[in-house]
Amino acid sequence: MNPELSIIVVNYKERGFLRQFLRGIVRVNLKLTYEILVVDNGSNDGSAEMMRESFPHIRLLAFPKNRGLSVAVNAAVRATTGKYILYINNDIAVFEGVIEQLVQYIERHPAVGILAPKLLNPDRSIQISCYRFHRPIVPVLRRSPLGKLPWAQRILRRFLMLDWDHNAIQTVDWVLGAAMLIRRSAYEQVGGMDERFFAYFEDVDLCRQMWVHKWQVVYYAPAHLIHYHQRTSAASPGLVSVFKWHTRVHILSGVKYFLKYFRQPLPITDTIYEAS
Repeated sequence: MNPELSIIVVNYKERGFLRQFLRGIVRVNLKLTYEILVVDNGSNDGSAEMMRESFPHIRLLAFPKNRGLSVAVNAAVRATTGKYILYINNDIAVFEGVIEQLVQYIERHPAVGILAPKLLNPDRSIQISCYRFHRPIVPVLRRSPLGKLPWAQRILRRFLMLDWDHNAIQTVDWVLGAAMLIRRSAYEQVGGMDERFFAYFEDVDLCRQMWVHKWQVVYYAPAHLIHYHQRTSAASPGLVSVFKWHTRVHILSGVKYFLKYFRQPLPITDTIYEAS
């Protein structure tokens, strides 16, 4: 019999985070049938060896080199069978009962394709993890001094959805890929993640495809997790960041995203939603 949930983790050179995450998943003793698959994306830092030694009961798919997030997630989905897919970062701290709460909610709401919990910073403040779709100017404002100007701040506040209560249940344009509960049938219908996105914008694109195919994307604040978030691509300000590999990949993904949807209308996402 297929499990209710497939937990998918993509790891790249984060052996410590991976160890702590797997310990946490085991410790919360999930009250549903599940499987875990870790994709190691060519870390070559001992992550795969650590898993084989410390977590031999957890499945491992080890790539010889980094093939990107989208390729890794799609491969993991094909190798698992759960009705729902929890795609989750290894820098997430999981609490007892939260994953079950998410599964119960998506079970009761068949129109939901992606359900995302509220994410908290380590100090328990709210971490912004749901957004409106990008306008082309948004990445420019987020990476330049222009973003500090009053008119730019208004654009960024709208993008970050700072105009509503992040303690609510809400349909949203897209959610951060750090923790997504995905309905497998919806994922398969949209064709999975677009493998043109090596890293960054794959979560935006997946959520947009959900809306295009009439699936809802929902931010579910009653369930929360802690995310030890590292904005790697934004670690260096201004033009200096262009010399960073992560930044260049981020910019390239942004260009691919805007070219993909050039002149295509944004999907309607302001669905009247019963927050029950």
